[in-house]
Amino acid sequence: MTTKHLAGRVALVTGASQGIGRACAIALAEAGASVALAARNADKLAEVAAEIASAGGVAHPFALDIAEEESIKACAKAVVAHFGKLEILVNNAGITRDILTLRMKRKDWDDVLQTNLTGAFLMTQAAMSPMLKAKWGRVINITSVVGETGQAGQANYAASKAGLIGLTKAHARELATRSITVNAVAPGYIETAMTGVLTDEQKATMTTQVPLQRVGTVEEVAHAVTFLASEGAAYITGHTLDVNGGMYMG
Repeated sequence: MTTKHLAGRVALVTGASQGIGRACAIALAEAGASVALAARNADKLAEVAAEIASAGGVAHPFALDIAEEESIKACAKAVVAHFGKLEILVNNAGITRDILTLRMKRKDWDDVLQTNLTGAFLMTQAAMSPMLKAKWGRVINITSVVGETGQAGQANYAASKAGLIGLTKAHARELATRSITVNAVAPGYIETAMTGVLTDEQKATMTTQVPLQRVGTVEEVAHAVTFLASEGAAYITGHTLDVNGGMYMG
């Protein structure tokens, strides 16, 4: 049974229209938080908001292009204007442009770093003011197992996710004195639309690399996020929580 341990809190989830972001938004709402849903796809956000409302939760969609600084600033301001505060930030929005480095275009590199790393930096920066004012906050960055292990054909993505782990530690040190924790969650092989394009053979090969011998679910990642957002995780900061079935044991 889900307890309302986040009742009264306001959370913002980027990339909330699908996959891990959607699951995080639903889990936070189930835990009692009012959830700001941010992404580019307004129709999908409306569907998530309706799903949360039908279950008795509170959610509202906000337009966000995480690759655009002005959009990030406008989104953060709109959330505070609507809910009156912003206490929990889940930096989940991200993209991939997979190709071997020899063939990788500069734009493939720039787009992934701009979205996955710079976007998270700017969104955290925009969310800091209301958290500093309240002297309470939770920032949770969704990184990846490939940011810890590396992955051929994903130099841009792995670099962005490794950078996110470093950003997590730096922000954790900067914000600790204000009772704001900053942590990361590093999913492994999770069943999402991103992995759905893989062939059965590719999926089987990847599963053999997982000691638990199965793929993870978006709900399992969301459980880790809601824990780090809770009072129960108040003494955890600068940490990367691996949700990967044992693929990487750091």
